[in-house]
Amino acid sequence: QVQLVESGGGLVQAGGSLRLSCAVSGRNLKVYQIGWFRQAPGKEREFVGRITWSGDTTRYLDSVKDRFTISRDNAKNTVALQMNRLKSEDTGVYYCAARDLSGSYKYWGQGTQVTVSS
Repeated sequence: QVQLVESGGGLVQAGGSLRLSCAVSGRNLKVYQIGWFRQAPGKEREFVGRITWSGDTTRYLDSVKDRFTISRDNAKNTVALQMNRLKSEDTGVYYCAARDLSGSYKYWGQGTQVTVSS
C-alpha cells in the first residue's frame, strides 16, 4: 500500500509561481513512476507530467513543459512540481499518483487546489 499526500496549493496571480509537493510513504514501496494530474472545473482529469522513481526521466504535457518542472527528493521520498509563469488555465485540483510495474496509476493523493487569478 502506498500513501500520497499533496501540499502547496493556493491562490496566485497569473505569471506567478507555486511549488507543489507529494509525500510518498508506505511499506515495501514498489513505485515505478509518480505522475501529476489536474482537473479543472467541468473538465476531465488530465496528465500534467511524470517522473520515474529513480528520478532520471521526466515527461510533460506540451502546454506546461516550458513552465513546469518535476523533481524528486530521494532523502525525503517527495516529488515536487515547480510551476512557473502560471496561467489562468492552470487552475484546478492537482493530484499526484503512483504507478507500479503493472502500468496503472493505482494510488492517488487527495488533491490540492491551485487557483490562478488573471
